[in-house]
Amino acid sequence: MARHKHSPVAIQLAMGSLAVGLVVLALKGYAAWVTGSLALFSDALESIVNVVTAIVTLVAVRLAARPADDTLPYGYHKAEYFSAVIIGVFITVAALLIFREAYYGFITPRPFTADPVGLGVSIVATVINGAWAYMLISRGRRERSPALQADGRHLFTDVLSTVGVLVGVLLAIVTGWHQLDAVLAALVGISILWSGWQLLRDSVIGLMDVAVDPKQLLRIKEVISANAEGAIEAHDIRTRRAGSATFIEFHLVVPGSMSVEAAHAICDRIEAKLREEERDAMVTIHVEPEDKAKHSGIVVI
Repeated sequence: MARHKHSPVAIQLAMGSLAVGLVVLALKGYAAWVTGSLALFSDALESIVNVVTAIVTLVAVRLAARPADDTLPYGYHKAEYFSAVIIGVFITVAALLIFREAYYGFITPRPFTADPVGLGVSIVATVINGAWAYMLISRGRRERSPALQADGRHLFTDVLSTVGVLVGVLLAIVTGWHQLDAVLAALVGISILWSGWQLLRDSVIGLMDVAVDPKQLLRIKEVISANAEGAIEAHDIRTRRAGSATFIEFHLVVPGSMSVEAAHAICDRIEAKLREEERDAMVTIHVEPEDKAKHSGIVVI
């Protein structure tokens, strides 16, 4: 079985997320300080969560890169799903803190300053976040990293909420209704809470050893069928995803008179082609004699 190893790109992206998170936190913190806006303060608070999630993502990606050992013979791939659960918890805590501030801000409205520099800085931070979110999602899919994709989706949610906050702050300035600032802060909290729920849901699904999608399974079956010449059939095909790894298991029925060496050659051929089709594929083939044929699954001859 080939050992899984995350590409250096995934680790570099995780480190980049931490750097971007710190820069954006500084920018948004400054914007909240100079304006005194509760909504912008809530937005900055979410950036603290972004920094924490970037740290968790970095640890998870590096841990998932470790090869299988005696303690975890199937590898550390699921570390990324656990990281997404931790991120979801932090997001939920941030949302609750924002709701608290929004409540007191609505009861006792706070005046804020329409500082153009502060608003401009917040816009710059949003542009940086948007560009990096796109990078994480696109490259995370390419690297098949749940942690990087989760971090990117969270950042994209942050971008949307910040845009809403900036529009609302401008409306509050025009209308003079300072309670709108608190309402916007609460809306940011709801957006963050929804993001956290999605991360937790996807992570739990990943931890439950979900199978590959039907289109991918069909392609796996086609690869097995096209490279199983000499065998009789392949049945009981099972798949599961764990981080960037795809586990594929099935039974391969061969003629009873076939030598072990010949059967092994067929298995090697199938495994090689599956790994070409599915990067980081972990293939397990159980060879059986022809009296074990079920005449189902993939019939070769």
